[in-house]
Amino acid sequence: MAKAEENINIHDCLTFISGSVCYICFAVAVVGQALTPSTFLTTVDRERLRSVFESAQPYTDAANAHYSILGLKLLGATIPKEQEVCRSVTSSVEANSVASWFHASSAAKALSGCKLSPGNAEKLLTAAVAEDSSVADIYYAYFALKNLGLAVDGKKVLAALTEALKKDDSPLSHSYAFRVATELNTDLNKYFDLIEDVVAQADEVDDKYLQFEGGLFVSASVVDSSYKLAGKVGKAPTISQDKVLKFANYFMSRKHVHQLKSAYALLSAVNTLTDNKFHVPVAVTLDSQVSVTSTKPSVQVRVTNLMGGSLGKLTVTADSAKNMGDQSVVVNKKQFKATKEESLYEMDFMANKPSSGFYKVTISVEAQKADSRLIGTSGASVTVKVTTQIAVESVEIGVADKDQGSAPKPSRIQYPEKVKTTLEADFHQKLIMKFTLKDKSSGKAFAAHQTFVKLTNLESKQEIIFVAEADSSNVNKFDLNVGGSAKDFGYKSGKYNVELIVGDAVIENPISWKLADVALTFQEMPATGKKVDQYAKKPEIKHMFREPEKRPSKTVSLAFTGLVLVPFAILFICWMKIGVNISNFPFSVSAIGFHVCLGALFGLYYMYWTTFNMFDTLRYLGLLGIPTFIFGNRLLSSIAARRKGEKS
Repeated sequence: MAKAEENINIHDCLTFISGSVCYICFAVAVVGQALTPSTFLTTVDRERLRSVFESAQPYTDAANAHYSILGLKLLGATIPKEQEVCRSVTSSVEANSVASWFHASSAAKALSGCKLSPGNAEKLLTAAVAEDSSVADIYYAYFALKNLGLAVDGKKVLAALTEALKKDDSPLSHSYAFRVATELNTDLNKYFDLIEDVVAQADEVDDKYLQFEGGLFVSASVVDSSYKLAGKVGKAPTISQDKVLKFANYFMSRKHVHQLKSAYALLSAVNTLTDNKFHVPVAVTLDSQVSVTSTKPSVQVRVTNLMGGSLGKLTVTADSAKNMGDQSVVVNKKQFKATKEESLYEMDFMANKPSSGFYKVTISVEAQKADSRLIGTSGASVTVKVTTQIAVESVEIGVADKDQGSAPKPSRIQYPEKVKTTLEADFHQKLIMKFTLKDKSSGKAFAAHQTFVKLTNLESKQEIIFVAEADSSNVNKFDLNVGGSAKDFGYKSGKYNVELIVGDAVIENPISWKLADVALTFQEMPATGKKVDQYAKKPEIKHMFREPEKRPSKTVSLAFTGLVLVPFAILFICWMKIGVNISNFPFSVSAIGFHVCLGALFGLYYMYWTTFNMFDTLRYLGLLGIPTFIFGNRLLSSIAARRKGEKS
């Protein structure tokens, strides 16, 4: 029996199909992750970063001017009206701020013909290079002095850095120390050896990204300064290639940043990773559409550095192309062809006659002129999907009795025809439909992810959608028990339009086919069969104690009471025969009080059996227990003392 969903229209159905397609694409993309970067700073990305830097104008803050001007310089953009900008920068300095002098002097140095008067800054900046200063202040002071052309004591700077790093060994502080050390003529191996320890503090995310706790600015600063220091030392930084690729992936994931400071740090780090002597990550990007068809059979990939620049002549090879569904491999060691456009390579994917579905294409890259700097040259992957057109064949629709397996005379139709006569089915019958889906290119049976049968009341426009399920032989079947589905239709008899809807992520020609009209006659709605609104307010649920069990009859209760009193009767009879000696009864407050309380306890038990519930009984028992304990304790103490006196 098909499963129904009420009140679903065609828009909902197509939305559901689209959502499923997006989910599939996302799942495939996740599976296809590799360390090789799959994107770079495109022209659009660079223009967006440029707009971030330009948005800081006009400059009223030295830090914003610094990051904006240097960011524009890295992008190769010209800065209009440099003299006006220079006046804005020089007038924005805070005389008593070391950081402000650093930012202003850095910005002024980047502008042609812009000079910043040091004034009384030398004393302030020189005093900041001290052992009790922070690493950041030493960094600001050193570069401010250098930018202003003032004298710097290198030995004093190194000593101050050493002490400051003992107090603050964070990754950002080390990045500042690396930048300062790069500018000094000293033995840099001590700082160079720290690179490995600093990088070890980075956090790995999803086995693909590497970042520091401080976020983009800290991560970019560490990578940028490490490679600048390594360039000065002349040795590759002690960062493994996979970690460099993970840093690159993190930077590319943050390329949409809009914060001025972080945007500059990102651009500076990416620029360093594209132009250094040791490691240059390769970015392999799908440049064509994800869908591959017989009319557009080519898969194009762009191979560049992170800035989108050329890596020279390359040999690009598709190591394999694996179907994400059945895991079949349709490509093995096939080279991409170079195109007229630099860095763009293409391959005729359809020449391999792949079946429809999603494919993970694994790619390797090799420079025709050996370049040991290139990393991420193997294991790159892109995801493509091969689409196809389908045909609906062997369509049969008819009406049969409930106990029949098939319709006696089913109507056979072909897409996009419609059954000429209106089918009729009452609540003793069922509507049956069968059809198959075939791939037009291969002629094989096709199993679509979304196959629906929608029935629409022609009068009220009420819609109800069922799922047509495929059997083991890929024959799709729809079986509607009219009587059993009356509630789904709201017992609304009338003429309904039957529509077949087929959708899939790899289908080029999704189908929406109105193939028949059927007159459905349902039984009358039961008298109590009111349609329940599942979203209506529900009655309040109130907790109820369990009803007490029915008490026994009066005769049984009296008989039981009599049996309970029999031992007391025997006790009194025995006392009368043997006599009762009450001469030793101590007529004291404790003795009388104890026996009165004891009698009250027996009375309480009686009330529990006849009147009180457990909670009332426990409450009174707690009140009686205290005096009973006190009187009993004193009575026993007096008896013990009396017996002790008699013995002595």
